[in-house]
Order: sequence, then C-alpha cells, then structure tokens
Amino acid sequence: MREITFSQATLEAMAEEMRLDENIIVMGEDIVRQGGIFGQFKGLPAEFGERIMDAPISETAIVGASVGAALAGLRPVADMHYADFLGVAMDEVFNQMAKIRYMFGGQTTVPMVIRAPDGLSLSAAAQHSQSIEAWFMNIPGLMVVTPSNPADAKGLLKSAIRDNNPVIYFENKILYKEKGPVPDGEYFVPIGKAKVAREGADITIVSYSIAMKKAYEVADLLANDGINAEIIDLRTIVPYDKETILESVKKTHRLAIIHEAVKQGGVGSEIAAYVAEEAVEYLDAPIKRFGAPFTPVPFSPPLENAYRLNSEKIAKELKDLF
Repeated sequence: MREITFSQATLEAMAEEMRLDENIIVMGEDIVRQGGIFGQFKGLPAEFGERIMDAPISETAIVGASVGAALAGLRPVADMHYADFLGVAMDEVFNQMAKIRYMFGGQTTVPMVIRAPDGLSLSAAAQHSQSIEAWFMNIPGLMVVTPSNPADAKGLLKSAIRDNNPVIYFENKILYKEKGPVPDGEYFVPIGKAKVAREGADITIVSYSIAMKKAYEVADLLANDGINAEIIDLRTIVPYDKETILESVKKTHRLAIIHEAVKQGGVGSEIAAYVAEEAVEYLDAPIKRFGAPFTPVPFSPPLENAYRLNSEKIAKELKDLF
C-alpha cells in the first residue's frame, strides 16, 4: 500500500469527489491564490476553475454563503483557514447550519462541510492554536469528525462530503505532513464508527486526532511495566461510538481519555460521564482524563512546552491505577 501525507490524502478526497459531482464547490481565503494556507487545496483551482473560490476575509460570509448554496442544491466545502476563526461565524453555524433541517421538518438538507485546521503548532499563540471540538458536541444538528492519520483523513472527508448533514472536519495542522498508508482507489470511513487501533486487556485509552500519538506513547510506556493498553481512535466525536467504548471498558475495567484540547469541559468529560452512567459496575479504578490546562495557549516556547501533554506524566498516573 502506498504512503502519502495527511494533506495529500485530503487533496485526493477533494479531487475524487469533485470529479464525480459538479455540485461540489469550495470557498475560503487564499485557496486559489495560495492553495490554502497549508497547501491542502493545491492544484484544485487549475482543474476545477470557478468551482474553487477565494472569499473575502469574512468567516461569516464564507459559512453564510455556504449554507445558502447548500440549500440551493450545491455541496459546499468551506475552509476556515484556522479552526479558531469559527468563532466569527458561530451564529451561522449553530443557529442556521445546524438547525435548518430540523426547523423545516426534513424538507430540505444542508449538505456542507467546514474544514477547520486546529491544534498546537510552534508559538502560534492563543488565537491560532486552539482545539475547539468540544464546543460543537453541545450543538444538535452537526456532525464532527477528527481524523488522526492519512487513511482516515481521506475516508472521512469523502464520507463528510457525501453526507446530507452539515459536518465540521477538524484537521490537525501538525498532521498535514505526516505520512501513512492509504488504500488505492475509492474508499470511505463511516462517520460515527471508532476504530480499535491497538487491542489490550488492562486499560482502555480513548483518543483522537493528534493526541493519538500520545496514546501510543503512553501505551508503550505502560507495556514496559506489563500493562497492556487497548487504544480506541474515536475518529468521530459527534456522533461518538458509545458501543465500542463500552465493550472495551467491560473488558479492561479501566478507562483513560487523552486529548490536546482543554481538559475542562472537553470530549473526555462527556465520555467519562457516559461510561460512569452506563458501566460504572465494570470499573475497577477511577476514570482518568488528560488534556490541556485551563489557560490560553502560550506564545513562549518554554510555557508552550509546559502546556503540552506529557506522555511520561500520563503513564505514571495511569500506573497508579493498578
């Protein structure tokens, strides 16, 4: 199987879907001129012409126009430049995009995707480094996907584009250059289905996106002490795969959730609460959550390093559960 980067995988997904469906359009800042700030749209303007559009520096206009285009029968893909900028367009996201299908009793659909590059990079500071996926777990009507590798990046983006519901597609900035095996030909990763990335018997570690790297590192450190961790890659956080999580916890009797986003009110909080409600009798130890401290992302490299997840500290805390 060939190996390509995360960015190339998303580019393949876009090109394949746009060749099959002329109703797919793309709107965003610097997409035609620059190919996207991270090069994730490079080459598409040359092939698809006016279907790829540079927009004004207004996330409100990009999302609002995309909602209107979707209602008119197109399948827009809106690029947010940085996930942080979704805050500018929140009314369009949670009052329009997420609600219209419900408010019209299913008589219309909003088949659109918002692509949102997220996560820590190097000294990008408080307004260009955030992981904000948990905001959207509280908004009925949206689906939210968070791939961790090139194969899932391609398969989930293709599924998102074909879905008749609005999807927010978080793509971690650091992962763009990561290489991994990607199947040849057309394939899809189902939205809402997690993957057991590594089987184990002693503790379940749930993660997604860039934090999957920490999950593997922690599992390797635990293995040095004879602790066999099972790793679940959520891939989708709305809807998240409750059945796969419960099956794993019933087997391992311990649970940890790791994400790069702020720990307080994060995805880990929802999963921990769900497991506590549905499977507390299977737990032999407290549920552990790991995320960023409750502070804006620092610019200073030493402070940013302290802000980041630390695999050794996580593994040490999990060893204490046994």
